Amino acid sequence: QVQLVESGGGLVQAGGSLRLSCAASGRTFSSYAMGWFRQAPGKEREFVAAINWSGGSTVYADSVKGRFTISRDNAKNAVYLQMNSLKPEDTAVYYCATHYGGSYYSTGRYDYWGQGTQVTVSS
Repeated sequence: QVQLVESGGGLVQAGGSLRLSCAASGRTFSSYAMGWFRQAPGKEREFVAAINWSGGSTVYADSVKGRFTISRDNAKNAVYLQMNSLKPEDTAVYYCATHYGGSYYSTGRYDYWGQGTQVTVSS
């Protein structure tokens, strides 16, 4: 069993920055990859970024590439999402999740999810 708790969301103006955190407990954190997803009202949950177990490999959705950075600190059992140059279309609930194998881009390849944190970007 894994518990994930996201934090760091909020309201920010376009062009601003936020840093999301995801605290994990209940399993050896350093043994699995992690991902961030987001879901806007009326839309499907979509992939944002993922990072492998060591932090040495990352992947991003095209929509956030160059603006968002995913990182992790295995000593703190935490994964982060630094979001810069935010746009109104980044508004969504952001979720972290544990990846158990296969494609990073599919929600079906993640087994534990946090409750989400709301990010709202005003224009």
